[in-house]
Amino acid sequence: MKNEILNKTMRFFISSLALILLFGYINVAHATNLLQDNILQDTQSYTEFKGIVFDSKTKEPLIFADITVNSTNIRTVTNKEGKFLLKVTNNLLDKMITVSFLGYETRKISLSDLNNKNNKIALNVSITELSQVKINIPKDAETLVRMTLNTKGENYYNEAAIMTAFYRETIKKRKKNASLSEAVVEIYKQPYASNKNDAIKLIKSRKNTNYSRLDTLALKLQGGPFSTLYADIVKYPKYIFTEDTFPYYEFSFEPSTQINNRQVYVVKFKQLPNVVSPFYYGKLFIDSETFALTSAVYNLNVENREQASKLFLRKKPRKVTVYPTQAAYRVDYKTTNGKWYYGYSNIQLAFKVKWKNKLFSSNYTLNIEMAITDWEKNTTGKIKPKNSLKPTVILSDEASGFSDPEFWGKYNIIEPEKSIESAIRKIAKQLKRVQS
Repeated sequence: MKNEILNKTMRFFISSLALILLFGYINVAHATNLLQDNILQDTQSYTEFKGIVFDSKTKEPLIFADITVNSTNIRTVTNKEGKFLLKVTNNLLDKMITVSFLGYETRKISLSDLNNKNNKIALNVSITELSQVKINIPKDAETLVRMTLNTKGENYYNEAAIMTAFYRETIKKRKKNASLSEAVVEIYKQPYASNKNDAIKLIKSRKNTNYSRLDTLALKLQGGPFSTLYADIVKYPKYIFTEDTFPYYEFSFEPSTQINNRQVYVVKFKQLPNVVSPFYYGKLFIDSETFALTSAVYNLNVENREQASKLFLRKKPRKVTVYPTQAAYRVDYKTTNGKWYYGYSNIQLAFKVKWKNKLFSSNYTLNIEMAITDWEKNTTGKIKPKNSLKPTVILSDEASGFSDPEFWGKYNIIEPEKSIESAIRKIAKQLKRVQS
């Protein structure tokens, strides 16, 4: 019975977040109509702002801080170095931006006060009054989690929307980039109260894989943007919390915090000690007034190597042993006009690969993230766009974009980290040598 529950809960990982390992050189599968050759760029000019968000006292960078242009749905997030890149059309330069981060006071800054580069934005840690939170606290943590999932139709944007998002996928062997994929997609987001799945349409992408760095082992991540989209646990709770799986978890309260100057409950959850199958552990951040989930940070328990491997591994050479050493997830939600919506998610997977006749094993890290950079109400009446991607998609190799510094044009993207910038420069040099 327990295995049946587990298989039902983890179906997402088996179908949409599969790691495929094949012996020897391979060409990454090309999905039909992935690239659109004739993309019309918006000719409206825009201004680009760069900078860093950090803790005002410790000076440490704040990772995944949110930056939104007020009175619009234009936004971005900081990268793992706390840096951001924000593109704003020139007709919106009179607006202000809001910079927010979990546990910190929100700041509002006029775009006119920013320069194009080297903006330094400091945030102060918020002071939480615990006594105020205790007034409305539910009787126990599990009751609060159930309440959060049962009221998604009230707290979340409950109309069809078309969201523009930036997606990045990296594969590293040890600390060196072996594969880099980036894409701008449109998400046909269904109402949160609806059981209909979201659809994704590819707008623009680029990818390069250095197979020599992967030695004789090539990795393909199946699922692409769908993997990050399904991390939206309010829309897709069936992959984590169901009536069948709730009894296998233990819930408890942690000290509360703040986000966007609102008090937030912190619920810690983990699988019960007597449960040996892989379940999750982590923290849920729930708004104290509306009981809406604002953020979630969690991991899959990979101590049971055999069962954890089956969840991720689709194919592998017979003489190779592969098992995950980490499976970490994060999802953040944003609010507009009192309604919450999916804003950002990140998944990091780490694997150990051991060949039968080799003394040493290899460590691979896969990191995927997606951020909503703009959105609008879906007035097209379409639930699924033409040429939409399949949930089993594998992004195709398309390296030419790396040599074009203006490849993304007006689209907002997540600022690349130093290691990714270095990889992009190397790819561009290789392409230049090939072309000459």
